[in-house]
Amino acid sequence: MSLESKLLAKFLDDINHNRINLPTLPEVALKVRDVVQDPSSSAAKIAVTIGSDPVLTARLLHIANSPLYRGAMPIENLQNAITRLGQTVVRNIITGMVMEQLYQKGANPSVEKHLKELWLHSTRVAAISHVLARKFTRLKPDQAMLAGLIHDIGAIPVYTEAVNIPELQDEALLQRIVDKIHNLIGTTILDEWDFPQELIDVVSNHEDLRYDSGEEVDYVDIVTVANILSYVGTAHPHTKTEWMQIPAFKKLGLTPEQSIAIMEEAQEEVALIQKMFSA
Repeated sequence: MSLESKLLAKFLDDINHNRINLPTLPEVALKVRDVVQDPSSSAAKIAVTIGSDPVLTARLLHIANSPLYRGAMPIENLQNAITRLGQTVVRNIITGMVMEQLYQKGANPSVEKHLKELWLHSTRVAAISHVLARKFTRLKPDQAMLAGLIHDIGAIPVYTEAVNIPELQDEALLQRIVDKIHNLIGTTILDEWDFPQELIDVVSNHEDLRYDSGEEVDYVDIVTVANILSYVGTAHPHTKTEWMQIPAFKKLGLTPEQSIAIMEEAQEEVALIQKMFSA
């Protein structure tokens, strides 16, 4: 058995026996999710939950007044911001903002670097997912955005565990392990967090370029395309694939030329969304 196979087997065994240290969803995200899911909840009740965190309050007000969401009049209080954005949008934005904490600190500079790069990539995929959902589908752009944010979350435990595995100081080997195992770990994390199946499916399937759920576009399709487009201009292998052979591109009706043109048109929107998730 090769070293790579042994390490993959170790991670799989750790997952199966609950020995891997999975990240936990920050408490404020759980509270907001619970209150939004309560049919009797009002904007005022949600505002009380979020208002206990002044930093999140300020950031949500800023988002409500951003070019993405602003109306004719500026928003000056949290309750009005929630009314403007809508409860589900608020839940997804808050979840995304607090998840940034999971990517900020590593056991050493190498881990920290990997996590910050992962977060930067995730915010870009989230932003592109938002644009694609808004322009080409009837799916919820905010849900597509959250799907983009969490698509690689399974890489976090691999990067953090790598500190304790001498063989994984080899960057090339570490990246191969991440590529092969992060979907399974991510699925385990979202299952623990009680996320909806449509988001678990994104984590599980976004790297499978043959994935085809049928005629209707789903969030896996959106994130698959967004993930590929996020690598345009790099040497990543995804940029060398035949995009029109990928079911997700076919369902969105996007040629490579159209995809790149859309990305150029949406640069400002992508930048605004990425900024939303940068404290």
